[in-house]
Amino acid sequence: MMLRHGGLSLCGVLVITTLFVPLGYASTSFMLEPIISKPRHSRLFKSALRQENLSKQQSDLWTPLVNQGWKPCIASTSTSSSVSDSSGYIQVFLDGGLNQQRMGICDAVAVAKILNATLVIPYLEVNPVWKDASYFEDIFDVDHFMNVLKDDISIVRELPDEYTWSTREYYASAIRSTRVKNAPLHASATWYREHVSPVLESYGIAAISPFSHRLAFNNMPADIQRLRCKVNFEALTFVSHVRNLGDLLVNRLKFPVVESDDAAGTEYLKQVVDKEGIKRAGRFVALHLRFDKDMAAHSACDFGGGKAEKKAMARYRKAIWQGRVMNSRFTDEELRNQGRCPLTPEEIGLLLTALGFDNSTRLYLASHKVYGGEGRISALRKLFPQIEDKKSLASAVERAQINGKASLSAAVDYYVSMHSDIFVSASPGNMHNAVVGHRTYLNMKTIRPNMALLGQLFMNKSMNWSDFQAAVVEGQRNRLGKIKIRKAKQSIYTYPVPDCVCQQDKVGEHHFIK
Repeated sequence: MMLRHGGLSLCGVLVITTLFVPLGYASTSFMLEPIISKPRHSRLFKSALRQENLSKQQSDLWTPLVNQGWKPCIASTSTSSSVSDSSGYIQVFLDGGLNQQRMGICDAVAVAKILNATLVIPYLEVNPVWKDASYFEDIFDVDHFMNVLKDDISIVRELPDEYTWSTREYYASAIRSTRVKNAPLHASATWYREHVSPVLESYGIAAISPFSHRLAFNNMPADIQRLRCKVNFEALTFVSHVRNLGDLLVNRLKFPVVESDDAAGTEYLKQVVDKEGIKRAGRFVALHLRFDKDMAAHSACDFGGGKAEKKAMARYRKAIWQGRVMNSRFTDEELRNQGRCPLTPEEIGLLLTALGFDNSTRLYLASHKVYGGEGRISALRKLFPQIEDKKSLASAVERAQINGKASLSAAVDYYVSMHSDIFVSASPGNMHNAVVGHRTYLNMKTIRPNMALLGQLFMNKSMNWSDFQAAVVEGQRNRLGKIKIRKAKQSIYTYPVPDCVCQQDKVGEHHFIK
């Protein structure tokens, strides 16, 4: 993936990944009372509206990260460049959204390597929420994927004729000897050798389903870890039309456009230039605002919708998760003190304002849905009135190939986020994990909100703006891209250091971190 970083800005831009549902609804089957549109944190909100120019300290946010003493390293330490004879074919069926499937693809390559097996291009299940039936090749560049990994494992697009019976429908209809369905979460390499290798020896093929999160992050050979990094950060690139649309959006974010009228009276987009007629690149922030109905309901937090909202959320949790939601055992105050409540659009707006983004910052709203709709997002819109989205930046024709495709839309958001100067995620999740890990690998600035601190600050209704801002700036001081070393059991895809990098000495040479 080629990344471009622009120079001085005329204004900042925020890219926001959001989820919208009509005001007053949590789902098609659970109606809620209308969401209160007035700010919940009115004291802070009124002060935030009066903020204008960035201070010197806050404007430093735009400064790129300094070299932190390491660089990407994914080369294998093995002296052999040939792929071992295959022990059979490995199939995996991946559920979840795009970013969960992305991590599953990386693990599938690693398992194929562990077993000296041939990997069949992974099958992506239809997501029951987004209902996107896209195949691997609809999202990722298959030729690039296979070429990057050609010296690591054997990969085939399709099974040979003698195994064409091995399909999702085949395994759904009955118990099959070639299906491995008992892989434990975070299974070891030894588990795969002991339980899957015999299936390959007997039948020449093994289909692993379910497969998400089925490979451990600890006690893995260094070459397997580096291979997972290679897949994630080098082999998985999006198809050309996703990259092209992403480049178009990034270009129009960095070089703003305005609507104008041509001679025929039709609207079109006209690029803005300065008074000398020179295009100057603007900087922008990608913000992943994860505040969909599932996140809101599963958090069990209070978002100000009153008793009706609480009752509707409880019914939703019972219907979707049979009421088994761990957070529901805690009070709202306990959850916020522990940093378990997702930040609302208003709270993200207050955080960004406290960090130094002013109301000249342009916002880019991605194409998903926010719980509570316009009523929920109105406070953010007042703080940052210059809001854009895919529809305002690209025409219907330009967006045609991703329309109705949630995975492709998410891919565009991922691509734009990777081309931003700063990335901010409002709450943890698969998109957060994937983008934060990728940007860490490339030493790109990322703001990780201090959820516990913010939860406590927002509960203090008497706090003035000066104290709030000082607490936010101090609480985020070490959360602006500083490297965090992966701890035991943490994901290599979120924390790629030290497994995916090399230490770098003063003269630019490097060596693997042990």
